Amino acid sequence: MEYTITIGRRKASIARVYLKDGKGDIIINGKDYKTYFPVEQLQYTVMQPINKLELTGKYEIKINLMGGGIKGQAEAARLGISRALIKINPEYRPLLKPEGFLTRDPREVERKKPGQKKARKRFQFSKR
Repeated sequence: MEYTITIGRRKASIARVYLKDGKGDIIINGKDYKTYFPVEQLQYTVMQPINKLELTGKYEIKINLMGGGIKGQAEAARLGISRALIKINPEYRPLLKPEGFLTRDPREVERKKPGQKKARKRFQFSKR
């Protein structure tokens, strides 16, 4: 069977997700997802759409992740997996949509402005 290919993004992270029928392996950048994300909370984030639909062990998932930090990467992977599952079966949409798994979180880091310390913080003002 062919792979279903989708993309998930979050902050500066991009996840390319390849999903097909299989025995339930999740491989991220050539490693098992539990090795790639040693923090249990991030493993849970990646597995949320699969657990919600009770599809554990049904699909083989291969993910190429790049950019950003580990939390952004985990959330990008979650979005990509959710989109792939809907591509396979559109009936999953009403179950995933209310959970927010299909929403691309648009928040990005605001750029630093010239003449300021950070994006919004300014240098200390001196009257004299």
